[in-house]
Formats: sequence, C-alpha cells, structure tokens
Amino acid sequence: MVSHTAIDRAEPKAPPPGPVTFEEFLEWCDEDTHAEWVNGAIVMMSLASDQHQQLLGFLFTIIQLFNQAHDQSGWLQIAPFPMRTEVHPSGREPDLMFVTRERMQLVQPTFLDGPADLVVELVSPESIGRDRGEKFVEYEAAGVREYWLIDPIRQQAEFYLLGADGRYRLGPLDEGIYRSQVLAGFWLRVAWLWQKPLPPVLSVLKELAII
Repeated sequence: MVSHTAIDRAEPKAPPPGPVTFEEFLEWCDEDTHAEWVNGAIVMMSLASDQHQQLLGFLFTIIQLFNQAHDQSGWLQIAPFPMRTEVHPSGREPDLMFVTRERMQLVQPTFLDGPADLVVELVSPESIGRDRGEKFVEYEAAGVREYWLIDPIRQQAEFYLLGADGRYRLGPLDEGIYRSQVLAGFWLRVAWLWQKPLPPVLSVLKELAII
C-alpha cells in the first residue's frame, strides 16, 4: 500500500557532458528543466519562490492586458523560454520579455532568436550576481533596449535604457512612477511591487485606464 504522504519527485535532469551547441541545448532541455546556455555550458537554475512567482504573474498580467487594450500586437513571454544572443553567446531565460510587432520574426517555436526589446529580471539571492553582472553585460551588448531589474527583497527597482552609445543608463522616475519607452504609454507605480498582498489587478487596470 502506497502512503498518501509519499510524494514522487523526479530527479533533476543531468546536463550532457562537455560543451554543447545551442541547438543541442534546446534538444536536451524541456519545459520541466530550468536551465540556461552560456557559451557552450549549461547552467542549472534554482526553483523560484512563491514571492517571485506572484510578482512575476502580476507583472505579466498587467502588461499583457495593457498590450491587448492598446493593440500594440507585441509578443510577451514568461520564463522558461530561451532568448538567444550572439555577442556574448548565450541562451538566457529572462523572467519576462517583450518584443514589438516590428521584430516578431525573431520569435521561433521554442526560443527567441535575438534580443527582446524589453527584459524583466526579478532578483533573488541566488541570481543577484548573475542579473546585475553577466546578464547586464550580455543584454547591453546584445541591444536589449530596456532592462528592468526588480529586487523584491531589498524593495529596489532599477529601469535601464539603452543609449545611442550602446550603454545602459538608469531611466527616470517621476514621483515613484516609471514610464516605459518600449511599451508606449505604459507606466508602473513602483510601490505596487512591494505591497503585501499585491494590489488587486482590477484596481491597477483602472489606474492604467485599461478598464
């Protein structure tokens, strides 16, 4: 007789030995495996916390509904979905990414073949060095136009915009509000991100004049 308290947990999928190509990485990886490809190496990702997932779902919902309401016809995707870049060869899995309608040809069935226009990373204790270091450099060099770094533990949000010189600079806040350059007309009240519980989506949509 099997105990009702027993929980079957699949062992983490072991990465193949040695350097692999991006195509081999895609063949190996599946929807239950959280990993990134960095210049031939596979980097396994830690499981996300409830706080991380709640905040990610909140951002995805309000951005998706704004996108639909304003008929921007852009493509919005949530992790896990690899974004391939070439300057520093990598297949990263941003927490959230947006591609404008003019660049929809980059969207492939199992990965994004080039830099997104907007990337959002939610910082965790495990990812802080990667998000602020390696990914910052990679996204900047690849040409990601807008990079949001949101740290719910420190309650700190940074919004970087790519300048004409190819360098990131902090975007301005206006009385605690950030206005996106990629998502024309979209704005985010930073205080929303730290509320516990998060604000009701319907109230946010009313403030954004979506409903």
